[in-house]
Amino acid sequence: MPGEQFSTDQALATLRHAGPWRLLRDAFTRFRYGDGFSHARALALHVCLSLIPLAIALIGLASALGHRAVGTAAGQVLLRLTPGQGDVVDDVVRQTQNRSAESGQVALWLGLAAALVSLTTGMAQVERGANRIYGIQRDRPTAAKYGRALLLALAAGLPALLGFLILVAGGPIGRAVASAYHLGDDLPWWWTVARWPLGLLLTWMSYTVLLAHAPHRRQPTFAWLAAGGVIAIVLWLVATVLLAIYVGKSLPFRSTYGPLTSVLALLIWANLTAIALLFGVAFCAQIEAVRAGTPCPTTTSDTPPPRPQAPQPAVRQPSRSTHKAQESVPG
Repeated sequence: MPGEQFSTDQALATLRHAGPWRLLRDAFTRFRYGDGFSHARALALHVCLSLIPLAIALIGLASALGHRAVGTAAGQVLLRLTPGQGDVVDDVVRQTQNRSAESGQVALWLGLAAALVSLTTGMAQVERGANRIYGIQRDRPTAAKYGRALLLALAAGLPALLGFLILVAGGPIGRAVASAYHLGDDLPWWWTVARWPLGLLLTWMSYTVLLAHAPHRRQPTFAWLAAGGVIAIVLWLVATVLLAIYVGKSLPFRSTYGPLTSVLALLIWANLTAIALLFGVAFCAQIEAVRAGTPCPTTTSDTPPPRPQAPQPAVRQPSRSTHKAQESVPG
């Protein structure tokens, strides 16, 4: 059905008619049979390969270019986000702050470029996962796919990262900026109130832009994508909060992994984030399927088995002696 035929009223009517629990159940089925978990793992890998190098490159460049306050604020935020003390991430950030001038700007710029390449590849992985969930087996051509992925990395990936930082580390960000610029120890009252709607708005808009332009198809209007964005953000926030509580309060977890606690927590968080993102895609696809009159998601068990072919009658080949006798008969 063309995108113009989808309106806000129709989206709300479809949600009420199908029921939220049934939509969630069928969306999970669609997500599972679209190989969503495998695509989520691939996306999580690219997220990990981009986040920490991006943060370290920004901290080092800010210090090397003379913006020491910016680098100090970013370093403090990253240190406060990582659980544990004295682990691998802490040591790397502190060395980056202290040796940024010695390492040279070229290496830091190369690290920033590598992080941007990883983020771009992650956006391309979002397209692949979304296409499979929608039932599309072919991605865009290579140049168009990665060109669009680069634009999405700048227009959706970086704003989503900023929204995540404001939501999860709004307090540390405000205190780090105030400390770096000598603004005092107390946070302004308006920042404590404004950071929640600002972070949610940035994250939701970034995800909606990603969902509207990543799949290789003509997407419906904003109203049909908004519900999937809300589902994905709610799942992402719940997973982030529960993971933070578990890592922060679980002494066996931190004592078992020791200096690798932050690294393992980042891997788990990235995987949960990718699952939430692609599940929002499956929810949007399921809403469209209900509106189109095909509410049941397609699974591998729905494919009928191949029909057995009728046996062909055997063709009797002439024997060698008969063939020679036929050749001896004159025409």
